[in-house]
Amino acid sequence: MKFLLDTHAIIWFFSGNPNLSNTVCEIIEDTNNQKLISLASVWEMAIKQSNLVKRIWD
Repeated sequence: MKFLLDTHAIIWFFSGNPNLSNTVCEIIEDTNNQKLISLASVWEMAIKQSNLVKRIWD
């Protein structure tokens, strides 16, 4: 199956956030599933990262 992953799902999955359900984790981990990420999610994550770096250095 194909799944379009939400920005929060991507971030929560890779950070091990417990807010992500076990079902979603299993879907992401299943190598039979095709996971898709929109360009908007990539853009949003870049902005979040940029804002985090600014807060650290300020």
